[in-house]
Amino acid sequence: MGGAVSAGEDNDDLIDNLKEAYYIRSDLVEKAFRAIDRADYYLDEYRDNAYKDLAWRHGNIHLSAPCIYSEVMEALDLHPGLSFLNLGSGTGYLSTMVGLILGPFGVNHGIELHADVIDYAYQKLDSFIKTSDSFDKFEFCEPSFVAGNCLDIPLESRQYDRVYCGAGVQKEHEDYMRNLLKIGGILVMPLEEKLTKITRTGTSTWETKKILSVSFAPLVLPKHGPNGKPKIVPLPRYEVRTLQELARICIRHTLRVTTDEKESQSRGRGSSFSYGPRFKRRRVHRRQCSIQVVDEVVDEEEEQEEEEEKETGELLRPQPAVNLLRERILGLPLPEPLKMYLLFYREK
Repeated sequence: MGGAVSAGEDNDDLIDNLKEAYYIRSDLVEKAFRAIDRADYYLDEYRDNAYKDLAWRHGNIHLSAPCIYSEVMEALDLHPGLSFLNLGSGTGYLSTMVGLILGPFGVNHGIELHADVIDYAYQKLDSFIKTSDSFDKFEFCEPSFVAGNCLDIPLESRQYDRVYCGAGVQKEHEDYMRNLLKIGGILVMPLEEKLTKITRTGTSTWETKKILSVSFAPLVLPKHGPNGKPKIVPLPRYEVRTLQELARICIRHTLRVTTDEKESQSRGRGSSFSYGPRFKRRRVHRRQCSIQVVDEVVDEEEEQEEEEEKETGELLRPQPAVNLLRERILGLPLPEPLKMYLLFYREK
């Protein structure tokens, strides 16, 4: 499934195409997609295919097409502090993007059928936390995964504000899925070849909306144990944060907010979220404009860059962005072990 939009040269280009095709419609979803490079969830030998609007599978590892994830993220209507359950969590790509929106006081759980895929997801999650600059730009709700069949969740289990199922749901399992929702919650799943949004409006009332036609592999039916009874899959535990963790969240939030305010003041106005120099330049070139003066300015800039490239013998590259949150933490009058704790022991 996929192929609805053109392939991109990189992650930003892919997001541009998804916006132009109206798959991405909200700022929150756009920010989450830009923050997580889709290629990071591919095996190295397949990274060249990461920015195509196509699903990808290698063994048990699977990623849906970007247009599908876009529609799912929009339909879930995510907000900070919500609880989220991802049925068939796979590589953790979607769960990580969701975690950027839920914030530190949300709940981010996933169930995955294959244990080797959970190992892969945790490797990717660890890499994101330790190496991605995006981690310091958001307040993150770290996902937790458990192995098992999502149809083996006990009926008396807790309910969630948002639920997504990444496999085709048979009609006979629709009620089972709906009962995972709290009142007011939203369930998004492939049902009868349609990506479907179901909102629980009351104890036994629902609203259903068909979003688009899709083709998903069906849910794998559970296998019964030797005694003929189904296996029980416990959901991930709700973890109560320690005072130490709460203090870290509060300190990082305060430093981030004050940093964003200073950045906004230095720019005069505008939001704290901005694209990199390379992305800004692409948008200038792609924008259609009938005013000749603008075209001349762009041409002059290009000519100047070409001259500088000839003189230096190398391509001009934008300077890497400074991680201001990291700089502020390192500048605090605190012992080094405490600074590293505030940094989540992240590498530079």
